[in-house]
Amino acid sequence: MCGLSGLIVSHHDSTGITHSIQAMNHLIQHRGSDDEGFLFIDPKNDRLYIQGGTETPTSVYTSQLPYSPKQTIANLSDTPIGLALGHRRLSIVDLTAAGHQPMCDPTQRYWVVYNGEIYNHLELRAELETLGHNFFTHCDTEILLTAYAQWGTACLDRFNGMFAFLLYDRLEQTLFAARDRFGIKPLYYWIAPDRTIAFGSEIKQFTALPGWQARMNPQRVYDFLVWSLTDHTEETCFAGVYQLPPGEFIQIDCRRYWQGQIAQPSAPLPTQSWYKLEHHPLTITYSEATEQVRELLKDAVRLRLRADVPVGSCLSGGIDSSSIVCLMNNLLQGKGSQKTFTACAKVDRFDERHWAETVVLETGATPHYLYPSLENLWDILPNLTWHQDEPFGSTSIYAQWCVFQAATQAGIRVMLDGQGSDEQFCGYYFFFSALLRDYFNQGQWRAMWSELLAIEKQHGLSKIQQLQATFGPLLPQLIQDALLKILKRTPSKPSWFNVSNQITLENPFKHQISISNPLTTLIQQQLSRTNLPMLLHWEDRNSMAHAIEARVPFTDYRLINLTYNLPASYKIKLAETKHILRSSMAGIIPSKIQHRRDKLGFVTPEEVWLKQQPDLFRQAVQEAVKDSHGLLNHSALTLTDQMIAGQIPFSFLPWRFISFGLWVKVFQVQL
Repeated sequence: MCGLSGLIVSHHDSTGITHSIQAMNHLIQHRGSDDEGFLFIDPKNDRLYIQGGTETPTSVYTSQLPYSPKQTIANLSDTPIGLALGHRRLSIVDLTAAGHQPMCDPTQRYWVVYNGEIYNHLELRAELETLGHNFFTHCDTEILLTAYAQWGTACLDRFNGMFAFLLYDRLEQTLFAARDRFGIKPLYYWIAPDRTIAFGSEIKQFTALPGWQARMNPQRVYDFLVWSLTDHTEETCFAGVYQLPPGEFIQIDCRRYWQGQIAQPSAPLPTQSWYKLEHHPLTITYSEATEQVRELLKDAVRLRLRADVPVGSCLSGGIDSSSIVCLMNNLLQGKGSQKTFTACAKVDRFDERHWAETVVLETGATPHYLYPSLENLWDILPNLTWHQDEPFGSTSIYAQWCVFQAATQAGIRVMLDGQGSDEQFCGYYFFFSALLRDYFNQGQWRAMWSELLAIEKQHGLSKIQQLQATFGPLLPQLIQDALLKILKRTPSKPSWFNVSNQITLENPFKHQISISNPLTTLIQQQLSRTNLPMLLHWEDRNSMAHAIEARVPFTDYRLINLTYNLPASYKIKLAETKHILRSSMAGIIPSKIQHRRDKLGFVTPEEVWLKQQPDLFRQAVQEAVKDSHGLLNHSALTLTDQMIAGQIPFSFLPWRFISFGLWVKVFQVQL
């Protein structure tokens, strides 16, 4: 687990380029302080300059590997440079100097900087050895290089893991940039005014480059403030900064670029898709499906236990994290008590400690319980905002921050977490509406009526409320907005937002509203567009801020490919969410957890905090309005006052105002 930097430049002398790549690497020191390395290429003369950094261990210089630096970057003499690669290493697998990057294959044709883990690297190693390849390290990085040399871009289909990497082919003079299927690991790029193409693991790296000025992307800011949505497109809240979409790659002919034929500032690079979630309905029995879910999830956890450092787990007490902790316990078979980390609250209705304690008692894990406080939140908020890169939707991200901070303090380097389960197993209550539309479209009136009755009984939602939620999204936007105003919820054109002609008043969730196949469409959008990408963004930044590698077994593509194609009734049955996951975990997790109905997950008592310390929130919203360049107006403060007074229902809107305002201030964003 690491961080990477990359620059494709015109033929400049080394002075400016070495300074830029060093500065980019320094800004992601938190992603890997175990090692640092650089590669500079003079394409005209096909010369390589392999350099160490200020934190490159002595053992790396003396390792005698073909990619071992012989001197530090400070000793690089002036020379033309067309490509620069930088790397920060967090040592997880093969802790020796052999894991240094940038790494090359034995011929020095292929060079890579890589962030992530290929969990099936042992199996791929065995396969590649039968094809005549030899290996000199125990790193999955070497497997990546060899797999690319053997299979080209098709190697991506063979990887089970999380990854983002830049791979340079000296012979073809091409740069290949790729990202894993679901975007667990980030990869951003920005094209500078001088047409330098910069790549980074985090957006903040671009702030170190000549020509950078943080500018707001009004459309994406609108999506965040009004719809609480980020990471749903290749664009970011920063104008001109793009992320490589999940399951896609970029292939750049560097020779054309060096000749001035490509790369326009503020324009996205052309990408190609290598993975897409395909819908091919399965006709297997519920019993068969239950067994397959159990075995695939168990194997996903098994693969993600591969590490040469201590491994722990997040534990909220919900079925997702509890399944992971209990499966880890079974797989470890007494090889030392695992450590779990739980964010608790001093307000009973937000506290999950008693649920987590049930799992701890069952497994004998060593628990760590922590209580995020409002006072500490205000202290760390600027730093948290800086690490997240973009504004975030609630203080639950702060609770997650505290969990990873506690894990680091306990000596843990790898954490398993439950992200990706809700989206594929229909764990959110809004999946009920899609299921009801499914039954309506198919004329399954009896099944629809049974679900309506069960949802009303178990979750307290009347049939009228359910039907409004089910068919309301199909109404024209004007009618939807009128209904939202009546319900005192946020319409597409809220009074507190000053709309400019740069913004399209469009509901970004409309893509997940399907007439023909509502539930399947909603699951696909949740996994690839609306929810999981945000969760993975927050997870990556919070974990890496504390030098933790976070692994998410539920995103194993084999499991998602299976569950995506199971019948709807296997996922929700008589108002029971995650129906098949609950069945598959019978006898593995405590019965109390298996049948738990409520849902929280590392939340904070934000609603209580708002009313306990209203002045702090009011002041923060006031500052956000002042710093918003006119996007927010005084109505934002009026809304916050109404919420504090209980005149309108609680929502996370005031927090979004606060987070947005602080983001503008921390990154000095201009409109």
